[in-house]
Amino acid sequence: MEALLLGAGLLLGAYVLVYYNLVKAPLCRGIASLRGRTAVVTGANSGIGKMTALELARRGARVVLACRSRERGEAAAFDLRQESGNNEVIFMTLDLASLASVRAFATAFLSSEPRLDVLIHNAGISSCGRTREPFNLLLRVNHIGPFLLTQLLLSRLKTCAPSRVVVVSSAAHRRGCLDFTRLNHPVVGWQQELRAYADSKLANILFVRELATQLEGTGITCYAAHPGPVNSELFLRHVPGWLCPLLRPLAWLVLRTPRGGAQTPLYCALQEGIEPLSGRYFANCRVEEVPPAARDDRAAHRLWEASKRLARLGPGEEAEPGEDSQPEDAGSPSSLSTPHPEEPTVSELYPSPQSSPDLSKVTCRSQIKAEPETPTC
Repeated sequence: MEALLLGAGLLLGAYVLVYYNLVKAPLCRGIASLRGRTAVVTGANSGIGKMTALELARRGARVVLACRSRERGEAAAFDLRQESGNNEVIFMTLDLASLASVRAFATAFLSSEPRLDVLIHNAGISSCGRTREPFNLLLRVNHIGPFLLTQLLLSRLKTCAPSRVVVVSSAAHRRGCLDFTRLNHPVVGWQQELRAYADSKLANILFVRELATQLEGTGITCYAAHPGPVNSELFLRHVPGWLCPLLRPLAWLVLRTPRGGAQTPLYCALQEGIEPLSGRYFANCRVEEVPPAARDDRAAHRLWEASKRLARLGPGEEAEPGEDSQPEDAGSPSSLSTPHPEEPTVSELYPSPQSSPDLSKVTCRSQIKAEPETPTC
């Protein structure tokens, strides 16, 4: 009996150590009041995104929930208004798998919202599910869609500077290896999905790094945020049904709550004094170093150029699409009335949805040379 009690005590002690050192997230204690400011949070109908939006609403911000599902988005907006006591929480439709939807969202937002102070790219997928598209759906939703949305909203962010862009990435970026010769190839099978997910998270970090360089001196700062291991829909969505009852208790014990996962994105959005760290990667509410592949300035610039092509970003499209919010001609590169002729639409539902500072790395860039054809990893 004594041995049993001793073993139980040791297990409990080990769990407490693991919980407080690895699981429990530090709380963000950034700006207390956001009254008069506007934030956009993608994928905010559940999980980390919803908790992020809740904290912003509690601080008085006007919060736009940019979600694919109208039913779930409007339900989330209602919940957040009730829980925060802030009536300025609204839903707008955004499907990151569709470039036409991204452009439509940008036009609708710019025509109805005079401010944009914080843009948080939270939405993401970890699997293609049953959807089969002739392009890399994971890269489209996790990187290309957010890249395009950022470009289309940049002018409003500049007008409201100082402003911030936060991209939720993941520690999975450490397994990423971008092959620019196959960047947009379709993903088939769970092994390719794992690789494509890691690649998309690496793309998030390289995007933030290049964006910080492009926006230096504009008053816009940007950050990549890892939420940590979180017990969210993304974790159990693709687990076989029979396995869920076994994993849910384990997930409850060793994974963070969505509220805990929201702390680092909130820190990047709200913490004062981190502006010199624009372009860096944060985890557990502090800056962290990344592997060489994630701080390769040449690869970051090459990804930027490739993303412009994949997003079909036209000349001047980083400016506002138009103050009158009218769609352009259907044949133009940024048509909002119909998808681009060459852009397939998503036919099935895809899953909804991341050390000490070295300031010398913030703006340092290596000279850009001819790009190699080998993977960046």
